[in-house]
Amino acid sequence: MTYKAPLAEIGFALRHGASLQAAITEGLFGELTLDDVDAVLAEAGRFAGEVIAPLNRIGDTFGTPFKDGAVTTPPGYKEAYRGWREGGWNSLAAPLEWGGQALPQIVNAACTEMWHSASVAFANGPMLTMAAIDALNAHGSAELKKTYLEKLVSGEWMGTMQLTEPQAGSDVGALRTRAERTAAGAYRLTGQKIFITYGEHDLTDNIIHFVLARLPDAPAGTRGISLFLVPKFLLNPDGSLGARNDVRAHSVEHKLGIHGSPTCTMIFGDKGGATGYLIGAENAGMACMFTMMNRARLAVGLQGVGLAERATQQALAYARERRQGRAEGAKPGEMSPIIAHPDVRRMLLTMRALTQAARAVCYTTAMAIDCSERGRDEAARKAAHQRASLLTPVAKAFSTDIGNEVASLGVQVHGGMGFIEETGAAQHFRDARIAPIYEGTNGIQAIDLVTRKLPLAGGAAVAAHIDEMRGIARALAASNDPGLGCAAARLADAVASLERATHWLLKRLGTEPNAALAGATPYLRLFGLATGGCLLAKEALAALRLGADAPARVAVTRFFAENCAVHAGAIERTVVECAAGVMDADAALSA
Repeated sequence: MTYKAPLAEIGFALRHGASLQAAITEGLFGELTLDDVDAVLAEAGRFAGEVIAPLNRIGDTFGTPFKDGAVTTPPGYKEAYRGWREGGWNSLAAPLEWGGQALPQIVNAACTEMWHSASVAFANGPMLTMAAIDALNAHGSAELKKTYLEKLVSGEWMGTMQLTEPQAGSDVGALRTRAERTAAGAYRLTGQKIFITYGEHDLTDNIIHFVLARLPDAPAGTRGISLFLVPKFLLNPDGSLGARNDVRAHSVEHKLGIHGSPTCTMIFGDKGGATGYLIGAENAGMACMFTMMNRARLAVGLQGVGLAERATQQALAYARERRQGRAEGAKPGEMSPIIAHPDVRRMLLTMRALTQAARAVCYTTAMAIDCSERGRDEAARKAAHQRASLLTPVAKAFSTDIGNEVASLGVQVHGGMGFIEETGAAQHFRDARIAPIYEGTNGIQAIDLVTRKLPLAGGAAVAAHIDEMRGIARALAASNDPGLGCAAARLADAVASLERATHWLLKRLGTEPNAALAGATPYLRLFGLATGGCLLAKEALAALRLGADAPARVAVTRFFAENCAVHAGAIERTVVECAAGVMDADAALSA
């Protein structure tokens, strides 16, 4: 089965869940209209469904053969990428100054979801290029911007993010790649990086690597890391491609999923050192890289949404066609579509509700980023920046966990056929598994949320978020719609659990850090459930007000509240009570 972009669902989530309509009415995005947005999304959906989606299975089976230092991308990738470039998709949210269209991040987020629904393996490269554009535009020198940004924005060149090393893993401060200053003002890099997405490929004639390395006199840890731009090919004075730089792919990994996305081991300095150019200040590379990583983290969260959407579409189609058993009320001797069986309905509703909740969280995060950049005054921009900072780890981790869970349910709905590669359900499951690992594992996202984001503004950022969610739950209760069942009460309970767990964690951060860390991952799940449920309720309220597909949105909100958010109380107890069971369990781990 291929993929059809859910344009109506995406459009409604943008307008009402993430408040795009209100932002446009306020004039936050200048002359942009909702009709403009609809036109962009319609064409993006067409391109995703007709051009990229057919490559998903091809990429999975063909892989990325590696020979003599070169990667061959799957058949059709070059043509699709050429169409991607010509369509201007790489430049959607990029600055006007460098050939971009400067559309809102939230519009780009909706398109990013569609690209990843169509093919995560294909979309990975452009995703990292967009993140590289943000980092270079924010931190690069005028000369570097002039030299590289236009071609990155156009997609003529692609970018990579290079952090991970064999001995360091997620501990970036332990990296060993070295950078030596040169008399010409550049740097010479030597070392090795692993797990580099699109580190080598044949889609563009140059690849611009963004590489973390350490200077000889740098402080230890992350305070001594610098960020460098290292092109695959050096440039001649006229901007044309010159000599090959001293950087190469040593190999590509053989992976569980995303087979069409080349994951490379990169070597710097076989011939004395790769030429690199400093981005930002020396020893300030992490701040620069975090600009790139935070945008990529939201995009990876959207990968989770995209994969969940595609798995849901396929499972629904299969459940409507596959006949097995006789459902209650069916004619004797008649086999029923499996969608008629209550347990299959439960699985399908879980898939749909979780997908829509994760989408709402990601789109709301994108809107916060837009408001942080375009808000009318400094106070509004500061508050939005804090909101975006708070929500980014949740968008990344909650949504990628959802991608895994929904893809797994998709296999289950297919039954034995889900375990067979030909149906495609297994590929979604395999492709989804990496998303909770790369761009900072979900455990790291949880630690970031608890230790760095909850204390923002003395706890005021998370308090404002909780207050907003509480207001949505109250509004849902006031609607008195009988179709909502117990949804308002269950969501109010979830928000109350989130508030109590938040206060508990904030009190422990300074005195019992291990207690806070032990509960960090369940706390992030609690945050995602409470937030996702309330954002679904926000959409349902808008639908009731407008009369726009209200029964479906009410049903999804009710299902989520009564079947997913209802776990919030148990998760709250886990956050508060789990530390001793985690930290005093040496006997269980000693064998």
